[in-house]
Amino acid sequence: MFAYETLARYPSAFRSLTGMTPAEFDSLLTAFHAALDRRQRASRTTRRGQPRRRAAGAGHPHRHDNRHRLLLALVWLRVYPTYELLGFFFGLHKRNAQLNVRDALAVLDTIDDFPFDRPDRDRKKLGSLTAVMAAFPAVRVIIDSKEQRVHRPRGYDAQKPYYSGKKKAHTVKTQVVVDPCGRIESVSASVPGGAHHDLPLLCGSGVLEQLAGGAAAMMDKGYAGVRNYYPDTPLVIPFKARRGQPLTAEQGAFNREVARGRIVVEHTMAQLNRFTVLRQVFRAQQRGRHGLVIRVVAKLVNRRLHLKPLKTYAA
Repeated sequence: MFAYETLARYPSAFRSLTGMTPAEFDSLLTAFHAALDRRQRASRTTRRGQPRRRAAGAGHPHRHDNRHRLLLALVWLRVYPTYELLGFFFGLHKRNAQLNVRDALAVLDTIDDFPFDRPDRDRKKLGSLTAVMAAFPAVRVIIDSKEQRVHRPRGYDAQKPYYSGKKKAHTVKTQVVVDPCGRIESVSASVPGGAHHDLPLLCGSGVLEQLAGGAAAMMDKGYAGVRNYYPDTPLVIPFKARRGQPLTAEQGAFNREVARGRIVVEHTMAQLNRFTVLRQVFRAQQRGRHGLVIRVVAKLVNRRLHLKPLKTYAA
């Protein structure tokens, strides 16, 4: 069985299995305990939806303590084993392993929030940022979307919204918004990859409406046409060559500068993909759980970037 005391003696293996060092895990565990206590006290129903009749925390104790329940959830996110295999590693039945992962993810999702999840009055104005891209000093956020494969849903009508012609596979799509230093500021709900283009997903998210006055957003060519919906918002989008209309030298130079600034979102996506749960085919039949999973991983990535910031390439 995986035991924290044993794994902590091998920091390299510990990081490979959880995505963090033992010291970072201990810091997360402290926040996990506090969030779990808040969640239990706020709960008015049992897991089955019945009204609570006993105090929070009552009932039969879990087989593992909170440290090992958190460890179990991180191993699932990082390595993405089946619940059968995860239960074998932790001495649990596969159903109990699944329930422990779900409970831990629900708690982790309440630990931190994203800046764009806060009310408008708490937003930082452009002038308060300490790090902005020199080439585009007004850029406040960089926007991109992430697609992940899922198993083909049964039935033609059920599978059609998930089939992505671009990926030639069934996918779910999530919009990720980062600041110029790569810290994740917003994660949208996960939607069927074939039925949602990047541009409608952006318009439905409300991210651009929440920008402070004078702040700009940067995105790739997939968002061509966004200026028709936001004519008053400063936007930085690379030029797109068309048939018979190649890019000029000035447009090519501009695109290279945009790429230097936009690369930070690709580095953040790479940090997300270090967790195998977001890299392999997502196996859950209830695809609505994908949104919870990517939010939790994004918050873990933000905690990591706070300790070790990404390298940026602003001109």
